[in-house]
Amino acid sequence: MSGSPAYLLLFFFLLFDLTGSYAEERSIILATTTSTQDSGLLEMLIPIFERKTGFFVKTIAVGSGQAMALGRRGEADVLLVHSPVDERKFMEEGFGSRRRPVMYNRFLVLGPPEDPAKIRGLLEAKEALRRIASSSALFISRGDGSGTHTKERALWREACFEPEGRIFYQETGLGMGQTLAIASEKRGYTICDEATYLSLRKAIVLDVLCCKRDPLLLNVYHVIEVNPSKWPKVNSRGARLFADFIVSKEGQRLIGTFGVSKFGSPLFFPCAGRGKEFD
Repeated sequence: MSGSPAYLLLFFFLLFDLTGSYAEERSIILATTTSTQDSGLLEMLIPIFERKTGFFVKTIAVGSGQAMALGRRGEADVLLVHSPVDERKFMEEGFGSRRRPVMYNRFLVLGPPEDPAKIRGLLEAKEALRRIASSSALFISRGDGSGTHTKERALWREACFEPEGRIFYQETGLGMGQTLAIASEKRGYTICDEATYLSLRKAIVLDVLCCKRDPLLLNVYHVIEVNPSKWPKVNSRGARLFADFIVSKEGQRLIGTFGVSKFGSPLFFPCAGRGKEFD
C-alpha cells in the first residue's frame, strides 16, 4: 500500500537525501584574509551574492598563507587573498584553476605619534624599517604567514636587515586587528593594510607616518578558484559564480563605493581587468 509505514519511511529518506545533497551543493567555502572580514567588506558583499544566486557562503577568515593552505588541502572552494608571490606559486603547482585581480589598496607603516625612530615623512618603507632597526624601536609583526606578514618580510629584505631574533622585534601570531591593538598598547611600529587601519583607527593610537606613495606598498587582492581536477569535491560551480560576481560590473561598483560614506573614500579600489600591474 502506498500509505504503509515502509513506503512513507522510504519517501522521507529519499527526500532527506535529495535536500541534503542540494543544500551541500549550494554551500561555498570562502577562505580569505582577515582584512576583508575586519573591514566589513564581506558583510556587505556576501548577502547580495547570496540573494542573487541562492548560494550560501561560509567564510573562513585567516591569513592569506593559511587560506591557501586550505585550498591546497581541498578544504575551500574559492580564495580571496593578497599575497601575489605565494598566489603565483599556488597556481603554478596546479591548485588553482583561475586567478583574477579584484581590488587594491595600500599597506601602511604605522607607529606611535611620538615616533621615537623619527620616520615621519620618509618616502621609502625600506628606509623607515632601517631607522626602526637602528634605533631599536619596538616593531610588532603579525608573524603568521599572512599576506601582510609576507609583505613585511619582503620590505625587511629590501632594507637588507634580518629582524628575527632581535629584542626590538616581536611577533604576535595573530590577525591584523589584534596585532594593531597590541602595537597601539605597547607604542610600537607595525605594517597594516589600509582598510583594516581605517576601520579600526578610532580604537587605536597609531599614526600613518610615511611612505604613502612607495610603490612597494601596493596591496592587491585576487580571487582564486580551487582546481576541481585536484579536488573533485570542491564546489567549482559555486566558486565560479562567486568569483564572477566580485569581478563583475556590479561587484566592482559595490567594492568601489564601500567605505565612502563613513570614511570619505573607498577602503578598496576595484581593479578587475586592469592589467599586468595588478598581477
